[in-house]
This record gives sequence, C-alpha cells and structure tokens, in this order.
Amino acid sequence: MSEQVAPRCGPVAHFLGRLWVKVFGWKVEGSAPPIAKCVFIAAPHTSNWDMPHMLGVAWALGLKVAWMGKKQIFRWPFEGFFKWLGGIPVDRSAKHNMVQKVAEVFANSPGLYLVVPPEGTRARTDYWKSGFYHIAREADVDIMCSYLDYTRGVTGIGLVMRPTGDVVADMDQLRAFYAPYEGRFPELQGPIRLREEDAPDAVQAAAQNA
Repeated sequence: MSEQVAPRCGPVAHFLGRLWVKVFGWKVEGSAPPIAKCVFIAAPHTSNWDMPHMLGVAWALGLKVAWMGKKQIFRWPFEGFFKWLGGIPVDRSAKHNMVQKVAEVFANSPGLYLVVPPEGTRARTDYWKSGFYHIAREADVDIMCSYLDYTRGVTGIGLVMRPTGDVVADMDQLRAFYAPYEGRFPELQGPIRLREEDAPDAVQAAAQNA
C-alpha cells in the first residue's frame, strides 16, 4: 500500500495563507500527519473571524480543506470562487441520510479534509452538533482537531483521533485537548458535549469501559 499523503493546496493558496497568518499575527503550531482523509474540526468558535482564520491557517500549512455549503450559493458568478475555496454544494433540504451521503463522498475521494463545524454557531450552546462524529464513524476516518487560541495568538493542528463509538470516552479526549484554548469571546464558549452523552446507552458504555 502506498503512503498516504495529505491533500495539498496550490501555491497561490499557500502564499495567501502564509500572508494571512503573518498579517493577523498568528503563531502556527503543529502539522498534519500523512493521512489522506479526515473530518477536520476547529474550536472554539465564538466569532465570524474563526472560519477565515481557520482557512488561512490550513493554507499556511499547505493543506487543501473542503467544506459543505448549501447549493444555492454555488451560482454564477460565485460558483467557481466558492469551489476554489474548497466548497462542496449540498442539498440541505434533503437532510435524511446526510451522514451516509457525506460518507460516500469520502469513499469516492482519493483525499479529503472535510471541515465540519462541531459547534454549528458562534453563539453559546449547551451541546456540540454531533454530525462531525457520526460522519467520521460512518466514513471510517480520523477526526483532526485544529484550534484558535486568541489569548496567546496561537493556532494550529494537534489531536488526531479515530472515533471508537464510545462517545463519552471519545469526547473526553476532545474536552482534554481543547481545555487550554480560549476563543475571541470566551463568554460564548459552551461545554464540549454531545446530546448522545446523556443517552442511557452512552452512559452504560462508559461505565462498562471504566
């Protein structure tokens, strides 16, 4: 089996990413391991600036990331630009089987770093959205964790984990990893928790593995 390689962005995007982090004063840490596919998450998310900063950091590291957007925005004259930014049009009106559909996109792609926002909103919320977790499980790919720490001006890539299905244990890893980092507006950071963790079967699984 040939060695896996992370999907790489083009030289223009790489230059723009390096310029972006320099202008905004970010210190970039870490690097992507040689894996071809992953669900790419970033936290904490408390500002509209988080998405462009995350994209800039990915490009600065030479990575080509993709993201899903409603198909209505992929129209002329913006279609080509959004696709150059990594956009993948999806029909959000057909929500059923979305996890399976995204898993099929992974299966048909030689390399894919798919950005799936775990918080879903920059407002404070009591739960993360679990789509990133279920997509990674269904597609059998890793979750790669990037971070934005506005307190220290540090950003980058750290934890890479393969979800096991023990949702409590897996989320404990994410809680431990993201604990030191603060978003632009710390008061908007909610707990790192999935609704599934409150389900009896999740609690039982955690107890059996304790």
